[in-house]
Order: sequence, then structure tokens, then C-alpha cells
Amino acid sequence: MVPRQHPPQPNQRAHSTNSTKRSTRSYSSSFEADDERSSSADHESMGPGLGYRDEPSQYEGEDTRLTSRKELMGWYAMGFSAEVFAICGLGSFIPITLEQLARENGVLKDDPTMPCGSSSHIPGGLPKSANDQGACVIHLLGMQINTASFAMYTFSLSVLFQAVLVVSISCAADHGNYRKRLLLFFAFAGATATMLFLAVVPQVYLLGALLAMVSNTCFGATFVLLNSFLPLLVRHHPKAQYTSPEATPELGFTALREDPPEGLLNPPEEENTIEPTLDHLSSSSDSTPPNPSKNLTSIELQLSTQISSTGIGVGYSAGLFLQCVCIVVVYMMRSSTLSLRLALFLVGAWWFVFTFPAALWLRPRPGPPLLSTDSHDPKSSRSWFAYFTYAWISLWRTAKLARRLKDIVLFLAAWFLLSDAIATVSGTAVLYAKTTLNMQPAALGLINVIATTAGVIGAFSWAAVSRALGLRPHQTIMACICLFEIIPLYGLLAYIPCVKNWGVIGLQQPWEMYPLGFVYGLVLGGLSSYCRSLYGELIPPGSEAAFYALYAITDKGSSIFGPAIVGAIVDHTGSIRPAFWFLAVLVGLPAPILYFVDVDRGREEGIKLAEVIEGRRAEESGTTTPQEARALLASDDEDEGYRERRHRA
Repeated sequence: MVPRQHPPQPNQRAHSTNSTKRSTRSYSSSFEADDERSSSADHESMGPGLGYRDEPSQYEGEDTRLTSRKELMGWYAMGFSAEVFAICGLGSFIPITLEQLARENGVLKDDPTMPCGSSSHIPGGLPKSANDQGACVIHLLGMQINTASFAMYTFSLSVLFQAVLVVSISCAADHGNYRKRLLLFFAFAGATATMLFLAVVPQVYLLGALLAMVSNTCFGATFVLLNSFLPLLVRHHPKAQYTSPEATPELGFTALREDPPEGLLNPPEEENTIEPTLDHLSSSSDSTPPNPSKNLTSIELQLSTQISSTGIGVGYSAGLFLQCVCIVVVYMMRSSTLSLRLALFLVGAWWFVFTFPAALWLRPRPGPPLLSTDSHDPKSSRSWFAYFTYAWISLWRTAKLARRLKDIVLFLAAWFLLSDAIATVSGTAVLYAKTTLNMQPAALGLINVIATTAGVIGAFSWAAVSRALGLRPHQTIMACICLFEIIPLYGLLAYIPCVKNWGVIGLQQPWEMYPLGFVYGLVLGGLSSYCRSLYGELIPPGSEAAFYALYAITDKGSSIFGPAIVGAIVDHTGSIRPAFWFLAVLVGLPAPILYFVDVDRGREEGIKLAEVIEGRRAEESGTTTPQEARALLASDDEDEGYRERRHRA
């Protein structure tokens, strides 16, 4: 969705598409900071002169210098370093390492005197061996836990900690000079925790679970903070500062024209741009057919698309390369537990080493100070407590606003289930392949390579299919869900007696994992872009920061439940296959909810709510009387009541 506003005047600097709207900062401290500058010594700018904008600073400590090539390279380097953890660590080696460490401390469920050993040493990966061996369990805190459930519970806890941390640091990323410090702290901490897997022997397998939770939590915080730099890179880019858009609603094209820095109009009162908004704009531009009557291409859209796409490509390239290296290492070491720990050490070392270019080249870009902090004692505990409480209060205020928007509530409910399904299917499939099909770790790594490659293909192919068939975003999402449903339903085919006796279909052979991995990647490539695109259409104009914060916490918080429920099913039944029933329901539930989402209605309600928010802000700033603000609110309530009466009629 491109925000609905008039383009800048020809002789005016091109500002962010959101910068002409009043900020929603009083309602939300977003996960992605949106107005910070720096005082770095790097003068290598892509713009004219010394790389400084000739606009006055809007607050003390603001850095108005233009984005430099070196700063962009630092941003790319951070993605290049951290993305490998998602692809190689979370995607394959951490789940199977945790399961294998637990297995080497476990006993057979049917015979507690018989140790399980390592499932990866079974030659040939024959599925019958796993069935003959029986379920493997460990005893922890007086409970009997399946070794596959152990990995799922660990992931659920790490996601819980990650969600709490992301909300808590969001305000510190938006305000003050903490963004880069926090980014480097969590990056180095996560990389170190990943490297320490090399020291985790089976006797201290619980240390492996702790390291997995620490590394995953730090990874989530790292990417939230990294994403917060994107709107700043775009806003201060020379093309955004010294060029003007020349486009009409009838033309899906923006021409760039150089304008001199002299004679520029005053900057807007407050800028508010966040990476998810830009990311959404880029996905909308690339993935959906243009709607000339509602969208207007902007310079910032083109820049964010280019920078974000390059960053994604760099990160995925690094992940695929290191994944292939790790597969070779694991294969040459005969899939031993040491080989898995060594692969994770390589992942952590890659993350650690390539964080240094980001540390050297990224500018801090400090934001405005938080008004509630003590400026005379910034290191006091009161200061950090103010950041913490402001972040959670802001999230609560945004949630209360969202309740007034029926279609956003419906979408977030569907997204909560869908995001949980995406994370749970991935982890369950990896553990099923290892424990039931007895696939070697190298073969499991190959599944991840196929899924990642298919995801890149899906990001482009779904856009082409959507344009060719004239599908709207919610229709494309429904198509992705239908294709996604094939994965758990295919696993349930083995419950049919004739199929089970045949021994081929229904995930009874290891090779069946590879085509399903391709399907998973293909679906993920479409869902990741179109869900954000649809949600963006429903957001009240000017409130992108606040509502994308809600989107992010819904995404991160949902993955707490699915893995835990799968773990409980496995503990109760002793097998992973029964969990496919739950996955089939989890994947299918979002479809009927999305069916009731009306984009046009949601857009109208969003615009009306934006007027109410502006009225409140105007009242706070003294530009509107309380009576006028209440009139806006009453008008909104009357319109809502009229719509309800008309709907009942």
C-alpha cells in the first residue's frame, strides 16, 4: 500500500511518503526506529558537497548527513553475517543437534534400562529401524519428555523470550543513542552463544538448550534493530533528498530529477518511516498488480525496494553458501554429534566475523531523547525503566486502537495462526525426518537448501501468477494456504491401510521430504510478501509505525504455542506423525478467517480512524479545540453505527 497523499511539489525535496503525516509516536514505539541520525566520522557520501543536508536539526544530536556507500555496505554486511543463523542454524542444525544431544542421554520408552544412542548412526536411514527402536525419552524435572519434544519445547521458550525482549527494547531503539550499541551487543552475544555449541557434550545437553534460547533470542533482537536502519538509509539517501517524483496515478512509474539544494522548503514537523512499511511497499510493488486509482509510486519506494532486495539477496546467498559448507563438513565427519556442533560453530564464527564491517561502517543515527528520561543522568536505572515501560504502554495503546478496526482484528487473528503454522511445520518436519525417517544430518541440510531456493523462486513466481490470474492479495494468500495444506495432509495419507502397506506415499520414505521441502519454500515465498501487503492496505494512514509493531509481535509471539502443542502430542503418543492432524487444522484455520476480511471496508475504517487520531493529536498540540476533537470521534462512532445498521438491513 502506498500512503494516500499528494506528491511533493517539483521544487521541493522528496521526503518519505510517511513524513508528510504526523507521527504516531505518542501511540506506539515501533519495533523499527524511524527518526535517528548519527555523528559518525564517515564522510564518504553519495551526495553533493560534504554529504550534509542543509536542513536544520530537529533535535539535539540529530545527524543530517546523507547516506554513504560505506554505510550501505555496513548494513548489507550485517545481513550477510546474521542471515546464516536463520538458514543454517534455526533451519536445520540446531533442532537436530538438540534432539541428538538429548537422544544420547535418553532411554527407550518401552525399556527404561536400554539407552537410545544416536539415530544418525543408523546406516542407510531406513525408516523401519526407528520403528523397531521405539520412542526415545529423557527424564527432566520429574517429567518424561520425548527427545523430539525437547527440541520443540526449547524453541517455544526461546520465541517467548524473544518476543518479550523485542517489545522491551523497541523504545530504546527509537530514542536516544542506543540503536547501534544494542545491535552490536545482541549480534556478538548471539554469535558467541552459537559458537559455544562446540563445547556442548552429551553430558551437559541442557547447556545446548540454554545456548539455543540465547542465540535465537539475540538473533530476533538483532534483525529488529537491523531493520530499523533501513528507513534512515532511505530517508537520507541522496536520491531521496535531491530528487523529485514526477508521476501521475495513471502511470506506475516515477522519474527522478535532480534538484539543487538551494530554495528547499522547510522539512516536515516529524518524520515517521519504518522498515516494515518500506518492506511492505516493496512487496506490494513487486508482488501485486498495480492499482492506478489508489497507488502512487514514490522515490522512497524505489530506494527501499532496491536496498531491501539487495540485502535479502546478500543474506540468502551467504546462508546457502555456508549451508553447503556445513553439509560437506557433516558428511565428511560421518554425521557425528561433533560434526553438528562444528557446523554450528562455523555458523557462529561467520556471524561474529562479518559483524565487524557493520560495526565499522554503520552510523549510530541517534534519535530524539525520550521525554520521560532524566537528561542529567542518562545512565540511571530510572532512564532504562522509562524506556521499558514506555514500550509496553505504547504497544497496549496500539492494541486498543486496533480493536476499532474489524478487518485488522480478523487479519491479525489469521496471521497469528498462519505464522505459528509456518514455524511449527518447519521444526516438526526436520525432527520427523531425523527421528522417524532416520535421515542423515547432511540430507536434512539439503532439504533446507531446497526449501530456501524454492522460497526465492516463490517470491517471484507468485507475483507473476497473481498478475496473470488477476488475483487480489487475499486471494493469493488463500491459494498459498491451500498449497500449504498439502504438506500435513500428505503426511496423514500413511494412516490409510493400503497406502501404509505400499510403504511409499505418506512420508514413509526419506526421498519424499525433498519435494515437500520445495512446496514449503514455494509457499513461504508467497506468504511472506502478500501477508504484509494485505495488512498494509488496512493500516490507518500515518500509523504505519504503530500497527507494524503490532504485526511484528503477533508474528513473533504466535510461535510459542505450536511447537509446545506438537511437543505435548509427541510426548503423549510417542510419535510425531499424529501431530500432522494438529498441523492440518493449524494450517487450514486462517483460510475461513481471511475470507471475511474486506479490504475496501478495512481501508475506509482505517482512514476514518486516522482522522480521529489526528484530532487527538491536534488537541494535544493546541491546534484543535477539545470540542472539535470530540466531534471527530462522535462522527466516527456515528458512521460505525450507520454501517452496522446498514449491514443488518
